[in-house]
Parts: sequence; structure tokens; C-alpha cells
Amino acid sequence: MKSAEIRESFLQFFEGKGCTRVPSSSLVPDDPSLLLTSAGMVQFKPVFLGLVDPGYTRATTCQKCARTTDIDIIGTTGRHHSFFEMLGNFSFGDYFKSEACAWAYEYSTQVLGLDPDRLWFSIYEDDDEAEAVWRDEVGVPAERIVRMGAKDNFWSAGPTGPCGPCSELYYDQGPEVGCGSPDCAPGCDCDRFLEYWNLVFMQYDRQEDGTLVPLPKKNIDTGMGLERVAAIMQGVHSNFETDILRGILAVAERISGVEYGRSAKTDTSLRILTDHARAVTFLIADGVLPSNESRGYVLRRLLRRAVRHGRLLGVERPFLGELVDEVVARMGDAYPEIVEHHGLVKRIVLSEEERFGATLKQGLALLTSEIERTKTSGASTLDGGFAFMLHDTYGFPFELTSEIAGESGLSVDHEAFERHMHEQRERARAAVQDESWSGISAAFAEIGKRLGGVEFVGYAKDECDTVVAGIVVGGEQVETIEAGTEAEVVLAATPFYGEQGGQVGDTGIIASERARFVVNDAKVPAPGVISHVGVLESGTLSVGDSVHAAIDVARRERIRRNHTATHILHWALRTVLGEHVRQSGSLVAPDRLRFDFTHFEAPGAEALQKIERLVNAKIMENHPVRNYETSLATAREMGVTALFGEKYGEIVRVLEVGNFSKELCGGTHVGRTSEIGFLKIVSEGSIGANLRRIEAVTSFDALEFVYREEAVLAELERTLKARTAELPGKVEALLERVKQAEARAKAAATRSVDAAAVPEAVAAAGYTVRIGRVDGLDAQALRALADELRAASGAVFLASVNEGAVLLVAAGTDEAVAKGFDAGALVREAARIVGGGGGGKPAFAQAGGKDPGAVDDALARVRAALGTG
Repeated sequence: MKSAEIRESFLQFFEGKGCTRVPSSSLVPDDPSLLLTSAGMVQFKPVFLGLVDPGYTRATTCQKCARTTDIDIIGTTGRHHSFFEMLGNFSFGDYFKSEACAWAYEYSTQVLGLDPDRLWFSIYEDDDEAEAVWRDEVGVPAERIVRMGAKDNFWSAGPTGPCGPCSELYYDQGPEVGCGSPDCAPGCDCDRFLEYWNLVFMQYDRQEDGTLVPLPKKNIDTGMGLERVAAIMQGVHSNFETDILRGILAVAERISGVEYGRSAKTDTSLRILTDHARAVTFLIADGVLPSNESRGYVLRRLLRRAVRHGRLLGVERPFLGELVDEVVARMGDAYPEIVEHHGLVKRIVLSEEERFGATLKQGLALLTSEIERTKTSGASTLDGGFAFMLHDTYGFPFELTSEIAGESGLSVDHEAFERHMHEQRERARAAVQDESWSGISAAFAEIGKRLGGVEFVGYAKDECDTVVAGIVVGGEQVETIEAGTEAEVVLAATPFYGEQGGQVGDTGIIASERARFVVNDAKVPAPGVISHVGVLESGTLSVGDSVHAAIDVARRERIRRNHTATHILHWALRTVLGEHVRQSGSLVAPDRLRFDFTHFEAPGAEALQKIERLVNAKIMENHPVRNYETSLATAREMGVTALFGEKYGEIVRVLEVGNFSKELCGGTHVGRTSEIGFLKIVSEGSIGANLRRIEAVTSFDALEFVYREEAVLAELERTLKARTAELPGKVEALLERVKQAEARAKAAATRSVDAAAVPEAVAAAGYTVRIGRVDGLDAQALRALADELRAASGAVFLASVNEGAVLLVAAGTDEAVAKGFDAGALVREAARIVGGGGGGKPAFAQAGGKDPGAVDDALARVRAALGTG
């Protein structure tokens, strides 16, 4: 069976058992306590907690998952992946152990056709009930049921909360695959017994004191790795030899010219290329962009690790785009989002490959310099901390560092390297509680259970009569609050929009006959729950009180104008800059809008003006704006744009602006575009690699912006004694005088520098650079000199010892930076050598240090990094 056949057969089988087929959720989970979606149950957490009634009690999914806490293991085995597909069936207080076990056995033996004599079953050591089900109901021989401890066969969401025993299904691949021990059995570290399905019986609620209280409704959560089942069904012992992954790996073979199976070393690299290309494709398609933190850092590590292993295979050109093509071709039918974002994924991957190429060259130069420094000092071991820095910052595997060092007769401090790696893994694990349920507030979860969800009436109404359903103070539920108390109030129905999708929460008043609560914000602290954050201004407010809730209508109107404007702006950006543009975040406030989007260079003044003109043309054409609900599948068939990185349920809200913009959006909007007034772009700039940000204002705030600009012009007219049309010429003349004055000041600052001390320009990689020391200059004078030399040479790195302290400055022109010069990276490394710290951007950076005696070593390191000797 091919992977696609297994995926479909599983979903059809459980649909036949009354389960609702639910689409895979995004790799970016709604839960802030999770970095990535790592299991099939993640999207059902609110359902398990009773916060959301999905309309069904049984479900089945094929969930795309990502797990990267042990990224360095991936590629070294045939079973570990950064991205994988998890087949699952779930019960929300419906069927339990008997059905879960029987159906798992039925699917394994009758649909997959697995030999019953090769199947083994593990249970939790104290779960007699599960043993009885397998033995007496399903008919499994008692000798094939193995009891294991809590480490292997007891699942918990965290120290408290839902938990329960597990039962795992194993496939015996035969004695020829295993360790050969007569005692080999499920749980052995060898590959003979392959665990392919885990059944979790969620039946307890663990208390603070550790006691297990039976849940009123017992749940089922199962997970079966598609790649592992495919390996069994296709008769191979490595997931990388299954149809999907082997097809991607074949492209890696073609690109590199290296045949799989030739050597363990090249096989590892080919597996890494295969696995990481798939993960990168799905992560970017789900809205993750490369960065130096959070999910973006995970993506960047995967990209750089893949590029590095491409280099080890001899591939020097950008190549990941070809692997992305194959991933899309093989998996696009099951996951249409990777088809939709195919072009964007390739553009981002290419951009990262090009950026990292220069970084790798710098890393190799730094390693060469460190080897020379170590040998000169008489040591025989390279610093493990330095090896980790190369691994973490420049993508150098430890093995490569050891190999290069070994060629020079040096070993590497492996223990120190592993210590740094362990500390990094612990930081990664601390940053994300795998499958944790801690992201959902217990107080609001309880209110949500009791209430069954808050009714939002704000699309049609600005006010309504309703009832206080809950009050939360300091994270705890209370029955009553008195005047002056800050609290969060939950209503049974509300016109207040809770902050989400970039749109800020509403403000307003909640009032009863005896109380007045001022709402300063509205949030969504748990699925289906809207909380009103504020202070009780007067009286007493209690749960159950009848109240009148009214939003600040004027404020909401300004928010609506800005929100609709973001959709028109998105259309204009794609029209002018290209179809690769995708929204990647926004803020819709009453006084401004902020719009983040994917793009690979600054648009330029002319393009921004064209974008602004297009937006205002559509506003003034007075197009109708429509909102309506439909199914996600129908919306996709209609060609509705799903915003990049956003997550949607089965029922979605569509926003249509005229006949030119059709997007999914749950926010509030104007009725016609003319209500927006007009839009004015206030600023545009970069907020990260391949990511830009526009800030703009509309309606009254756009008018105020124009008034302020006019006031500035009027003041300039008075100051410069010129008409508005004459101002550019007057300012240009003034700037020329200032420039001449600054030049004289710089000349004065550097006049005392001996001309012989100014370093000569030498050739680097496509540009010239000056590297040297000019002692006796303070920070201001050193910066001025660096700025002057940069303009003349392209790039410069200067060191100065002044009054016992070390000063470092690096600067490069845009052309030098484009060709690989990185002032920030150079300064950080040099600062480490002189016992200091600092940094900056690729075009300019500075630092200080405490060790004047190490300045020459630092400069030698910089020369080596830039390849200037």
C-alpha cells in the first residue's frame, strides 16, 4: 500500500465506525504554551476539556506534526523526523477501551492485512482492564501482551490534569532485524519490534497531591505514525525507503550525484535533506518564517542544517527549491495549502540559502583562524564552546569541526561541546511543554464548560441585554465584586469583540440597576469564551445579574474602517508587488493599522505611492462590503484567500470587498468602502528576513496626519522664508552646508591620526576592506573614521586602545553587505577574544573589550574570516 492509500483507508475505516473526518490543523497551534503542533490531539484540547462542542463525539484525522527538540538525531536513524503524519481516532466521552482495542486490531489485520502472529501489545503495568479487553474480547494470546511501566505506557498532559494508561501495538519485523538476544521483546532498543500505534485511555484527572480521580467522561486519543506503517506495508526497514520519502530522496540523489546506500556518512546527509525539505515546506506554508527566535529559529535551523549537508554532499548551488517541488508534487493532493503557497515557499528558501552561503564561508574562516590560534598557544584541543558556536551560529556539524581540526593535528573538547548542546536542548524543552494543556486558563475553562460558549452578537448589534455568567479576579472565579475591583467579566451573550485576528478588543460599559462596570478591553482567554477586562466603577456585580452591555460605538467604527482597509491594502500589495505577497500578521486598532507581509526587498517610494493610490481609488469607488459564513471547503472552491499563517475551523466567515478582494476574516467591517474615508501610509520598513511592515491611518486619523504635515510645512515656510514649492531647494542647500561642516568636523577628529596608521585597503570577496588598529581614539572619533573609510573602501574593521580600554568598530556599504560582509558577526567574535561584548547589524557594529593585549589576535581572526590573510 502506498502512503496515500494507507491515509485514506484509515480515515474511511473510522468514518465507518461513526467518526467524523476532521481536516489536519495548522502546524502553528492556537495554544501559546506549544511551539508547534506535535500530535493529533492538539487541535482537540478544547473539546477534551469541554470548552467546545464540535457537534460530534467521535473523530478521525491525519494530522501533520512537527517535533524538533532533538533535531540533531534526525537523519542519523531511519525513524526520526522533524515532520511526520499522525493518523488518529478520538472519542470525546463516547466509546472507550473495548472499541478502541477491537478497532485497532481489526484495521491492522483486516484492512492492512498484517499477520496476527507478528503483532504484540503493551499495556500499563497496573491496567488489568486493558489486558482483559485484549485477551478476552479481542482474542489476543496472553503471551503477546506485555506490561510496562509509566515511562512507556502512561500518558499525562502535565503534572496535573487529564491522564491515563496507554496500550501500544508492535509489529515483529523478524529476528534478522533485531539484536539476536533470546530475551528480545517489545521495549527492546533494537529495531525488531516496531511500535506503530499508541492508544491512550484518558480516564483520570490527576490532582495537585498526585491522586488520580476518575473523569466523569472517559476519552480516547490514538496516534499511528503513517511513515512507520508505510514502512511495514512496503516491506522496508527505514521510513526513508517508503514511497513519499524515497521519492524526495531520489531528487536529493540527482542533485548531489550521490547514490543512497553508498556510505553511512552520505546516507545521513541525504536523509537530512529529505526530511528537512518536507518540514520546511509545511512550516512556511503554515505561516512560519525564518527568524532568530521561537518557531522561526526552528525553521532557520532546519534550513541551515539542510544547506550544510548539501555542501557536505558537494552541492554548492541553491538546491532546496527542487526538493520543495517534489514535496508539493507528492503531498499537495492531501495538503492543498502547500500547493497554494508553493511559489512563496521557494522564494523564502532561496533567500535563506543565499544568505547562509556567506555565513558558511565566514564560519570556515573563523575555524581556520581558531585552529591557528590554538596551535600557536601550544594547546592540542580546540575549545568545545567555540565548536558549539560554529554549530549554532554557522551550521557546522561537530563531526565536520572535528574532521577539519584533526587534519591539523588537533582534537576537539567533545565534553564541553555536549554540555553546551545539553543546555540548549533544556532551553528548548523549557520553552515548550509538549502536548501541555497549561495554555488554557482553568477559571475560564470552567466557565466555558458551564456556559457552553459565549454568544457573540456584535456583527449585528452594538448593545444587548444579557446575564453575567462568570467573574474572574486574579485568575480565580468569584461570585461577587464590589466597587473599585479590577476583574474580568464573562457574559452569556455580548456585542464586545474579543481581541483576535489582529483586531483589538472593544471597550464600553456593562451596567445593571445597581452597578456600572467599565470595560477597558475584551479578550478570548479560552475557546468560545469572551472576557470583559475592566473595573467596577460603582455598585455591586454578581454572577447571575441581568445587565445591559454596550460597546463604544465611535471607537468600533474607527476599528471597522481600519480593518476593512487592511484587506484592500493586502489586495493592492499583491497587485503591485506580486502574488508572492502574503499577510503575515496585523494590528487593527482605532487610531492606526499595522500590516506585516512577505516580500524580499524594500518596495521603494514609487511603488508605495502606487499602492496607496490603488487603495484610495477602491475606497472612493464606494464598493459594497459583504460578510457571510460558509464551510472552509466551499470557501476554497470559491477561490477565497486564506490569510497566510491563520488557522480556521470547518465553518468560516468570508469578507468580500467589491469584486476584487475575497478573504477569510472573522473581524468587524464597514458596509461600503467609502466609509473608510481615505488611507495614508505612514511608514514602511523591514522587520526581519523576507518580512516587511506597513503602518497606516484612515478616516479621522488620516485627516489628523495631513493636518500635522501641513503644520510642519507651514513652520518650515516661516523658518526658511520660502513657499512650499521652494522648500526642497532651500533644504537641499542647507543640507549641503551641513555636509560640508560635518566633513570639516570629521577631518578635525581624525587629523591627529598618523596617516601611516590608517590601514590599507585589501581585497575581500568582491569588495575592498580596511582592517587595522588606530590607538588613542575615543568611540566617537573611531566611528567617524570608520564612516569615512567605509565610504572610500567599501568596508572597514578598526580597533583602538584608548586609556586602557579596547574599542571595536566595523562598517560596510550596502554593496559589501550584499556580498557577505557582516559587521555584527565580526564584532561579536572579535569582542569575545578581547574579553568584551557588543554587536550590531551587518552594515554597522561596535563593541568594547578589557584585554588590550588580545587586539592583534582579534584583528587576525577578522582577517581570516574575510579571507584577507
